[in-house]
Amino acid sequence: MMSLSFEELRGFLNEKADFYNNPEFINDDPVQIPHRFSLQQDVEIAGFLVATISWGNRKAILKSADKMLDFMGNSPFDFVMNFTEKDLSQIENKAIHRTFSGEDFIYFIRRFRDVFEKYGSLEMLFKTEENETDFYHAIERFRIQFLLPEKHRSHKHISSPYKNSSSKRIMMFLRWMVRKDNRGVDLGIWKNTEAKFLSIPLDVHTGNISRKLGLLTRSQNDWKSVAELDLAIRKFDAQDPAKYDFALFGIGVTKDIL
Repeated sequence: MMSLSFEELRGFLNEKADFYNNPEFINDDPVQIPHRFSLQQDVEIAGFLVATISWGNRKAILKSADKMLDFMGNSPFDFVMNFTEKDLSQIENKAIHRTFSGEDFIYFIRRFRDVFEKYGSLEMLFKTEENETDFYHAIERFRIQFLLPEKHRSHKHISSPYKNSSSKRIMMFLRWMVRKDNRGVDLGIWKNTEAKFLSIPLDVHTGNISRKLGLLTRSQNDWKSVAELDLAIRKFDAQDPAKYDFALFGIGVTKDIL
């Protein structure tokens, strides 16, 4: 564990967050996918799909995202609202990305249409309520509304903080949609959701670096660790804690610890 004072650590993390929060570092990052679009619904659909499959090799993730967008004619919202059963039949038996199958893709497409017909935006399903300080409950409310009650194989692709998952991919999607810093990485298209509710998308890289910096003591990358890291990281910036994801992830990938 590194030994830095509070002010030294805050300064170090601010410097690294500023350095890595840069479009030059997203050439191989999944966030480039929603950046291709300007219509909010296109951004949300493309962003949610690529976030959902964001595990494993990043080049493979981008290739799989391209495959899904190609199926949708690179107009995801138009496809979601106007698909035919014949369109979906051409997807059904396709391999998409590792365990995310054509069947899962179809399930998401159908659920997107229902959600957009009812709410107009995914933002409406992630609303925080009074006295909540993070997205712990909001993610579960989203799952209840997005996933049909009947058990389906696709449910496993949207993790639950109630089951102590770090919900890393959902938190990454939320960061993209919510943070508004005009740096060219996060899109910040949601106007009614505040960045103060965001948590760090916790994965191997961010978890390991957080432990080396003394920000996290738990060994597992689960929701309890997300909550522990929240307490530490929000002391540095309570209004925009997720900006430190750039620092932790960037350091984790480059090993640029000091």
